Amino acid sequence: MENSFENPMPQQRMALSAVAQEERVAFYKKTYAHVAVGVLVFIFFEYLFLQSEAVVNFALSMTEGFKWLLMLGGFMFITNYAENMALKTPDKNKQYLAFGLYILAEAFIFIPMIYIALTYLPQGSEMIQQAGIVTLALFSGLTAVVFVTKKDFSFLKTGLTIGFFIALGLIVAGTLFGFNMGLWFSVGMCLLAGGSILYQTSNLVKKYTIDDYIPAALGLFASLMLLFWYVLRIFMSRD
Repeated sequence: MENSFENPMPQQRMALSAVAQEERVAFYKKTYAHVAVGVLVFIFFEYLFLQSEAVVNFALSMTEGFKWLLMLGGFMFITNYAENMALKTPDKNKQYLAFGLYILAEAFIFIPMIYIALTYLPQGSEMIQQAGIVTLALFSGLTAVVFVTKKDFSFLKTGLTIGFFIALGLIVAGTLFGFNMGLWFSVGMCLLAGGSILYQTSNLVKKYTIDDYIPAALGLFASLMLLFWYVLRIFMSRD
């Protein structure tokens, strides 16, 4: 098992672009099934976190000033580590561990926003459900665009990279100087998240082999959660 990466089975490590349509369909089914399970596990982790007053208070305390930057930095470190682990190892156990670690980090960073919505906003539970439905609808629609048109959206990579760096700079500046990004920033981030979904989906065939459905699912899950974060912010800004 240890040397399976160095001496891969031809079928196991074959690029997705080189296999028959039936095998691609099987890969897509596995990938999107793992994304769906990831969403369910995220909900489960979020529920457990919200049951602990100590965890909630700690997460809320990390939203103040420089602590929020530390929290974002820790989140980025953990998620990047998980993504690299999933991509660089053929070991399924390590890939699942990386996926689970990523989901756990996402659930933790969502605690303050979910808690505020549930505790302080009228019909907060319904608002979260509506944001989730809108997010899944957008995700499904963007995914369908890629599969129906078969268009290559890899050209979005440069624009997405620049956009995310600009967004990160604005978030840091907003934290340091205490200004609110506002509704239009959330709208812009939704557009970036949508572009990321298009890019990740169209890149499935080029980037992965037929055995890489877990790393593929992790990438799509990351874009889905980014979209959900800013869709929920838009819903919350109405109250």
